[in-house]
Amino acid sequence: MIDCGNFPTSGEFCHSAVLSGRFSILMNRSLVIGGGAIGMLTALQLREAGHSVMVFERGATGRESSWAGGGIISPLFPWRYLDSVTRLASWSQAHYPDFCDQIAQSTGIDPEYTPSGLILIAHEERARAASWATQHDRVVETIDRERFAQLEPQAATPVDGALWMPQVGQVRNPRLLRALRLRLDQLGVEVRSDDAVQRLLVDDGGCHGLLSASGTYTADAVVVCAGAWSGGLLGDLPNPPAVHPVRGQMLMFRAPPGTITRMVLEANRYVIPRRDGRTLFGSTIEDVGFDKVTTQAARDELFKIATQRFPVLRDCPVEAHWAGLRPSSPAGVPYIGRHPRLDGLFVNAGHFRNGIVLGLASARLAADLIVGRTPIVDPAPYAWTAARG
Repeated sequence: MIDCGNFPTSGEFCHSAVLSGRFSILMNRSLVIGGGAIGMLTALQLREAGHSVMVFERGATGRESSWAGGGIISPLFPWRYLDSVTRLASWSQAHYPDFCDQIAQSTGIDPEYTPSGLILIAHEERARAASWATQHDRVVETIDRERFAQLEPQAATPVDGALWMPQVGQVRNPRLLRALRLRLDQLGVEVRSDDAVQRLLVDDGGCHGLLSASGTYTADAVVVCAGAWSGGLLGDLPNPPAVHPVRGQMLMFRAPPGTITRMVLEANRYVIPRRDGRTLFGSTIEDVGFDKVTTQAARDELFKIATQRFPVLRDCPVEAHWAGLRPSSPAGVPYIGRHPRLDGLFVNAGHFRNGIVLGLASARLAADLIVGRTPIVDPAPYAWTAARG
């Protein structure tokens, strides 16, 4: 029988996992701070690599920025980002369909990966988009207004010269988060909700665990995946990451299925139609610290723009209005990797608006570095001290 340490993973599970060949004999201990998409995906990768894992979440799992976003499996205007972001996004995009199929089969919860495609109105960026597409082997087509109207008949003003990215998909991120939580439960990962981490245990040049509201926990690796809260947790340590919150507000309309079928983006405002007809419209970008309160001004603005661009939404009730706190970072390049001065301390945070699309690749890269595998991409651009922007 394998020693699973002080973690509550059952010995029966560990034994059967080894017999099936799915996990290694050496069960290293990892603590993951943060129960959003990044934290749970990182925990999943570490568990599948053979680590005994615990996840600590200050509130309920999957209820912060990864729940509040839209679930587009692409950065908005991807050619505006550094190649380091594109490399992570490309890896995730290639793996999302199979990942969603597998986790749906395992949990019975379908994240509803849907290749609905993305129309972008950005006339002045056509040359830049074409160059980016050639460099990264992506499909970006320039379409006329007739093709625009054919792709999305409900758009009020289809225009010539829009950009069409047919390969871009979406997931229903709340369903993805529920599936991730259930999958961790199935694999014996203890997820401690409502258990805020108070500080890291650091001495002698290393991080050996953490102190949370429920007690002291030690481990071989501590991974900070706390989103917008990561900067505060790491702020007193050497080389703190420049991560801070940026609020975004979103509306959801209740529409009949098939009312709008394509994602459409213009001037940082986008529409995202779900399979059941629910239609998201967002989002704002507000530097207001950790204030997550929704505002009437943002609701009015989003409603006005949404119904101007898609008049059909005027007849659809607004079912929800919410806000989330994105974990901003310089140039939107996340921090992924080992602390330069403290052994045992890792970070996977600072994804800004791209936590879902970068999540699969970020979690895999973080796990590669923790367990000592060959990394899926060059990790240097995501290091704590790497130049960004």
